[in-house]
Amino acid sequence: MIRRDFIKNGALSALGISLLNRKETFGQLYAPHKLTGSAKNIIFLVSDGMSSGTLTMANLLSSRMYGRESKWISLYREKKVVRAFMDTASANSMVTDSAASSSAWGGGRRVNNGSLNVNADGSHNTPILQKFKNAGKKVGCVTTVPITHATPAGFCICNKSRSNQAEIALQYLPLQFDVMMGGGDKYFNTTKRDDKVDVYAQFANANYQIVKTKSQMQSAHHQKPLLGVFGNDALPFSIDQAYDKGLQQTVPTLAEMTVKAIELMKDHPSGFVLQVEGGKVDWAAHSNDTPGLLYDQIAFDQAVEKAIEFAEKDKNTLVIITTDHGNGNPGLFGEDNSDQKFDLLQKFKHSNEWILNEVKPHTNTNSLIDLIQNAQGYAISNEQAKDLLKHYEKLDGGGLYNAKKLPFELLGKIQSNYTAVCWGSMEHSADYVELAAYGPGSTLVEPFVRNTELHELMLTATGIEA
Repeated sequence: MIRRDFIKNGALSALGISLLNRKETFGQLYAPHKLTGSAKNIIFLVSDGMSSGTLTMANLLSSRMYGRESKWISLYREKKVVRAFMDTASANSMVTDSAASSSAWGGGRRVNNGSLNVNADGSHNTPILQKFKNAGKKVGCVTTVPITHATPAGFCICNKSRSNQAEIALQYLPLQFDVMMGGGDKYFNTTKRDDKVDVYAQFANANYQIVKTKSQMQSAHHQKPLLGVFGNDALPFSIDQAYDKGLQQTVPTLAEMTVKAIELMKDHPSGFVLQVEGGKVDWAAHSNDTPGLLYDQIAFDQAVEKAIEFAEKDKNTLVIITTDHGNGNPGLFGEDNSDQKFDLLQKFKHSNEWILNEVKPHTNTNSLIDLIQNAQGYAISNEQAKDLLKHYEKLDGGGLYNAKKLPFELLGKIQSNYTAVCWGSMEHSADYVELAAYGPGSTLVEPFVRNTELHELMLTATGIEA
């Protein structure tokens, strides 16, 4: 296999590099031919808000804690995938949000941040899961955030604002998609919606199976479409779930949802298309929550492993693994004691979110120090504890998913002294991101792609007209 040139001939000549033997110069990274119309199924996996440092550190943590590298990295090392860089910009910004980035894949055109497949002039772009459903395939989405959230919605519907999640829940209903699982009870529950509409009842009347626990999900059958909602808003962070038997018994992991979704759709004669989102990776990055981030990235990687396992046996499935944008740009820094500090994360039992929500009006410096030491294995100083508690007097903390205005940024900075993991921001970045593709149609992926190109690539790979 010969790697395609992505540097112009003139630039190479100026550097004195010969073009006569590209195979020897660059190695065998890309296939010399492309496959069209050869994939029956697609599994599109998105670790939302995954900076490159997140992928790196999750692999390091997995390797040092469990003795095995991440599945994603192993696919690179074993040369099983086509690898690319992807530009993630939206129509109005080099820094995209999740709605515009998912719409680029879903609708094939860049839209403004905040929009779901709605152009600036008000026109709509037909989402890709509607195209696949109309072509006779089964389709679905699973996520660790509300199923009405930006990334699944970008594959499914058109709406001028990603914030209209109560409206999006109703938009899903007439589409009759086959599997929809995640959080977001407050957008379906009549007692929680402002308009008091019982969306669950409407889905049930439309012949859906409604499941709200892990055991109910596992008992679901493929004769009816499935709506699974396992939390009021987003699902818990993986690290918190791992140390809570109640959550383990009632809330499925992303890998478990992925396996069930594949099981429900895999025998359909015309195939299926499934989007899988590790949405809490992004939420953790917005909060500079290192344990929340890395353990959810590992949980996402377990879903990747299940998807690849199926694809290797099936031989007819294109698997795409990527992210919609970077977020926070975290990294492991410093030569002195960085290994020992990073290894402390292996002892963590809870996310920063869990800790900050455990702080009560009666919490003092000593009890806060004990709380953090019991949850994460290190003892902050009295001054650091006092600084954190001061923020509870004014509640001015930043971060996108921080309705209570808790001091996430400060805790992240304090924590970096003990873990050597530092953050660049609490917001999305314009970084080019990782893209990997496995299976039939993967050789359609070029070394550098624009996010919108994946829309036509998926249609081409399955032989469906755009």
